Amino acid sequence: MEALGQPLQQSRLGRGQVHTGHANLGKSQFTGPFPNLGQQLKGIDLSAVERHLPIVETAALQGEVGSLVWRTEDDTAAFARRLAASPAVRNAFVELHGELGAGKTTLVRHLLRALGVTGRIKSPTYAVVEPHEAPGLAIWHFDFYRFNDPREWEDAGFRDVFASPGLKLAEWPEKAAGVLPVADLVLHIESQPDDSRVVTCTAPTPTGQALLKDAIA
Repeated sequence: MEALGQPLQQSRLGRGQVHTGHANLGKSQFTGPFPNLGQQLKGIDLSAVERHLPIVETAALQGEVGSLVWRTEDDTAAFARRLAASPAVRNAFVELHGELGAGKTTLVRHLLRALGVTGRIKSPTYAVVEPHEAPGLAIWHFDFYRFNDPREWEDAGFRDVFASPGLKLAEWPEKAAGVLPVADLVLHIESQPDDSRVVTCTAPTPTGQALLKDAIA
């Protein structure tokens, strides 16, 4: 894929708006601090190994917001490794939004591998949920694409799952709107004409803010 050469313009985001332009693939710099995290994030000069993770900008928007670009699947894998390395991931709920083929399941697979999950990683499209075990960590991967009856939530015991420790990942969470708890980290993945992905990350909880800080620091 071609490198994205145009930096994002400085934006003035109002509540409920997210800038999803392209990234400056040189030095990445945050435009605002992360409140309640104890320090202001500074510009980051990515190493040769992790330079596939261009951070574009952040803004206060009902929690912390970051926007980044994945140019290749290696970028997705690099982001997944950073998520996996964060202590906050061990008890987080992460929502993944995006159209079919956007790369939601690809991110989940890279994340599970980075966490130490071995064996086949199946998509839970038909089963709704696939449980996984990593060293010292329970993981549940949900796909609510075919979820259409809120009674399934109670009947399947999902309330108990979300009340228990561990990592929960949910694709198509909008299909279960009204029954899901508030997510710690929300990822919106948008496919671009050049096959890159623009990813908007929103972290409305302290757990999500710590996870986002670690994932893009």
